[in-house]
Amino acid sequence: MDKDYSSERLEYQSGQRNEKERRGAKEPDRVGVGADRRGGVRHSRHVLLGNLREVLSMRILGIDPGYATTGFGILQAERASVQLINYGTITTPTTLSFPERLEMLYDDMAELLDTVRPDAVAVEELFWGHNVTTGIGVSHGRGVILLAICKAHTPLFEYTPNQVKQAVVGYGSADKHQVMEMTRRILHMEKVAQPDDAADAIAIALCHARSSTSLLAQKGIR
Repeated sequence: MDKDYSSERLEYQSGQRNEKERRGAKEPDRVGVGADRRGGVRHSRHVLLGNLREVLSMRILGIDPGYATTGFGILQAERASVQLINYGTITTPTTLSFPERLEMLYDDMAELLDTVRPDAVAVEELFWGHNVTTGIGVSHGRGVILLAICKAHTPLFEYTPNQVKQAVVGYGSADKHQVMEMTRRILHMEKVAQPDDAADAIAIALCHARSSTSLLAQKGIR
């Protein structure tokens, strides 16, 4: 990606390639064709017209939703490989009112989508724990995130925590640390991404890359 953020509330961490390499790299051809969450097939803004090439490439943005901290991870999935491009978090300050934090979250998510221009966005579905109050706040934040994705006309895919575990580790009862460690191994990362919100987002993006709903998976590109 050529653009980086200087905002304190939206922080990027470097991926497998440094910024100089990313700037000099040739932008890969991307095809964004797949089944959306309503079961239909639609094209993203980056569809290549004419004959679809055998070598497909897809940029996937994974989102771990929240209103205080939202994690994101960006993967480039190609034939026989998945590469981590970047990851980070969007944060909103506690000094703002809750509606103002949601507004800030929406604006930053819209900017992230415009910068990354993903072929697909994968978002984790909510798991309601014992803290109902926090769950309600996260639900509001997730709604704002989904709105930004829909407004960007980007294909949206949603996965449950168990689906993410199944796709990344191989069984749905894996714990959080197993998912993080397997994600690190698959993407050849030196260490597990921090904070946990970003690590979760990377796993969600990886889930989509390995999922049967992904065009890459349908074409046998894992």
